[in-house]
Amino acid sequence: MTYKKGRGAQFNPANRFDEYIGDDGAQQPDRPTKYTIVYPKTILNKVDSPDIGMAWSMNSYQGCEHGCVYCYARNTHNYWGYSAGLEFEQQILVKKNAPQLLEKKLRSPKWEAAAIMLSGNTDCYQPAEQEFGITRSILEVLWKYRHPVGLITKNKLILRDLDILANLAKERLVRVAVSLTTLNEDTRRMLEPRTATAEQRLRTIQELSAAGIPVNVMLAPIIPGLNDHEILAIAEAAAAAGATSMGSTIVRLNGDVSAIFEDWARRTIPDRADRVLNRIRDCHGGELHDSRFGIRMRGEGKIAEVIHQQLTLARARFFTGREKPAYNLKLHQDFKSPQMRLF
Repeated sequence: MTYKKGRGAQFNPANRFDEYIGDDGAQQPDRPTKYTIVYPKTILNKVDSPDIGMAWSMNSYQGCEHGCVYCYARNTHNYWGYSAGLEFEQQILVKKNAPQLLEKKLRSPKWEAAAIMLSGNTDCYQPAEQEFGITRSILEVLWKYRHPVGLITKNKLILRDLDILANLAKERLVRVAVSLTTLNEDTRRMLEPRTATAEQRLRTIQELSAAGIPVNVMLAPIIPGLNDHEILAIAEAAAAAGATSMGSTIVRLNGDVSAIFEDWARRTIPDRADRVLNRIRDCHGGELHDSRFGIRMRGEGKIAEVIHQQLTLARARFFTGREKPAYNLKLHQDFKSPQMRLF
């Protein structure tokens, strides 16, 4: 099988909402990334999942150039008329009016402060951000209204906004999560082809921490048979760089992602493909996918149990005594008071 360097997905599975979109698994020629400006009517998404510790999320972009082959967000690209495969990486929608929509929401008398996650879906610091600066503008709005925010990324571009993040951190208004899946560059290039290197991510954790910004390292996803043997090493490296806490998920391959990931595995790691796929199944009741609340992100069974034992050991060894500060929710409400509005 041939392999498209610089891309995670290798084909476009059919869009489940349109039988005429897709290619039945045939490999397609690579195309340059295309940016399309869009103007959504709303920008905040209420998060109802009990598995995710956030109340609201928002996304600067739809689709993601990073090309992480396992990404659950691929399935959302179908709603925009695109495939979850190559088109997820090639067709990027830029939410031009996101900062204005957010400001309107934060100014509403009915809005009550609750941490907003950037991004709950695609990376807010993917390469498009360098050109459009949507995330930077969103942070400026959040700082203007003294509103709490969490960010998750695997791109060193976040360091561009160190000035705003440091201001937010002084008021306990920000937490950053840096996703670190592997320390092995060969694995990273295949699994997450257009992301920052592990070395760059560790340096990002170090610089953010040095500026007083609390950083959570996300071992996500843990893929049994591929990167689970790195848990202790990743945790040690992240803690040494200054991370205050560690999160994790076990991979689950819902929707089109299962076909995309299996195709990727058979192209890139053919000697281990069955072993990796079967170990994922062992964590999810015999399936590659899992939608069960409370189980889907943790997994179950003997392999998942061993993974969680390693995670427990890693936290005890490297993160004991470290705490992430609680968000300051009061500052925004005070900022919106009638007296403050006079200024």
